[in-house]
Amino acid sequence: MTQPIEDYALIGDLMTSALVGRDGSIDWLCLPRFDSAACFASLLGDEENGHWRIAPAGAADGEGCTRRAYVEDSLILESVWETEDGTIKVTDFMPQRDVMPDVMRIVEGVSGEVAVRSTLRLRFDYGDIVPWVRRRDGDRVAIAGPDSAWFRSRPPVPTWGEDNSTRSEFTVAAGEKVAFVLTWHPSHEPRPEPLDPEEALEQSLADWREWASRCAYVGPYREAVVRSLITLKALTYAPTGGIVAAATTSLPEELGGVRNWDYRYCWLRDATLTLGSLLATGYHDEARDWRAWLLRAVAGDPADLQIMYGIAGERRLPETDLPWLRGYAGSSPVRVGNAAVDQLQLDVYGEVMDALYLARASGLPTERHAWKIQLALLDFLERNWRRPDEGLWEVRGPRRHFTHSKVMAWVAADRAVRTLEHDPSMPGDVERWRAIRDEVHADVCANAYDPERNTFTQYYGSRELDAATLLIPRVGFLPPDDPRVIGTVDAVREELGASGFVRRYSTEGPSVDGLPGDEGVFLACSFWLADALHLTDRSKEARELFERLLDVCNDVGLLAEEYDPIAGRQLGNFPQAFSHVGLVSTALLLGWGPPRD
Repeated sequence: MTQPIEDYALIGDLMTSALVGRDGSIDWLCLPRFDSAACFASLLGDEENGHWRIAPAGAADGEGCTRRAYVEDSLILESVWETEDGTIKVTDFMPQRDVMPDVMRIVEGVSGEVAVRSTLRLRFDYGDIVPWVRRRDGDRVAIAGPDSAWFRSRPPVPTWGEDNSTRSEFTVAAGEKVAFVLTWHPSHEPRPEPLDPEEALEQSLADWREWASRCAYVGPYREAVVRSLITLKALTYAPTGGIVAAATTSLPEELGGVRNWDYRYCWLRDATLTLGSLLATGYHDEARDWRAWLLRAVAGDPADLQIMYGIAGERRLPETDLPWLRGYAGSSPVRVGNAAVDQLQLDVYGEVMDALYLARASGLPTERHAWKIQLALLDFLERNWRRPDEGLWEVRGPRRHFTHSKVMAWVAADRAVRTLEHDPSMPGDVERWRAIRDEVHADVCANAYDPERNTFTQYYGSRELDAATLLIPRVGFLPPDDPRVIGTVDAVREELGASGFVRRYSTEGPSVDGLPGDEGVFLACSFWLADALHLTDRSKEARELFERLLDVCNDVGLLAEEYDPIAGRQLGNFPQAFSHVGLVSTALLLGWGPPRD
């Protein structure tokens, strides 16, 4: 049975993550990294593609727990099941690790006496390979090619093999606990030293408590802000500081549609907003690590700058379909890798410049080589900003002169000017960049603005609109009180609005993205609308929209990429970093006032 996307919760160890459904089933888990092949892939197929469910023995397929929540400000999930025989609590978490990943699930009796069933189906390589399972030292070990996984319980409970799965059934009374641990390691290496689940739980809770206590934000909506920051931390690959766009691949933007992409990589355009959110809330170490990842990733020939990279900075992310997976709710194809990596998206040059300017202005220790990299990027952009590109929405149609790309070229020049004005001793020709900044600004205002409708359009010569133009006042291209800004905000809300939220752009008729089908409202864009409303002196409307967006969060505070306001369902990859960055950014704007100039 396909669970709604919002029925999932996230657990993780800062190197990978898993999705746990309300029915107690882990349906998605990639080991050992976010971008590794999944060993539980039923999220994109069916139970035969791998899952691990722990639930009361009497619970029907798909039946959900009574209630669930994260423990305090942590990534430790507690699910409570109330049955006629009693109540149990299942605690799911992945301890932060130095070596190999562990998934830990502790079943605790709360009242009465409850029969519990565990069904473990390991399927390596995205649900395609059934491993060989054998007993060893009282535990079970599953091996297939390069992958190996150990499965144990403490105290031991009986297990047996059935239908290519490992099953357990046992009873817990009030006060009793049974802990399960699944540990992955390369099959050619010896078994890692087992961890004690109770000690790991205590340490994990202490780690998250310490991390959450560093949040400097004390304004309205703090609970939602902290949960979003925890989610961003959970999507961080600790060894490199890279932050993946989402934990999943191929969750659809339209149920049954083909807009299914792999988001387990790091996008450059997330850099500025993510850095801003981390710095503003006191997480300077994470901001520094993200900047370090960014500088390593973009180093080299500016002409080779990519829009995204792997979590360690990998450049080759070839896109492949997995035909043995039917797709979430029948939404195929299922893709791994992302062909958009080869696109020209000129806006990323502006985003990189803006992120590094923000880092410098916020007081992060200076990286000596950063400005040299920026100068090289600026030289390339000076020669190439007039070219058409695929734009920030990674369209798979013809290249165009997208307005947002040109605005971000202006941002690149503007941040160079600001940097040199602040520190005239730095190398660079400030007059040259002032001239380029003025040239780009004039070009955008002449070619992207529709005076008849008083709005900026999606690309030069177009009548279509784009929610990315809502960022024009936020990045400083025009002041919020400029009539063209106000007109753009009103036009986007009117023409791209859907049930009070906004879409990225129109998908009706011949769509600019070259793809069939439709999609939901884009949650990050809806946060941008709230920002724009606030900046244009409509704070009451901004706050009302923001609170409606908070209502879209699922019961544990998580957001996907998109939302279907008619069906009331989340859509797209989950949880989505861009959505949570938008939540934090808007909360800070509403709670602390306009952004720093």
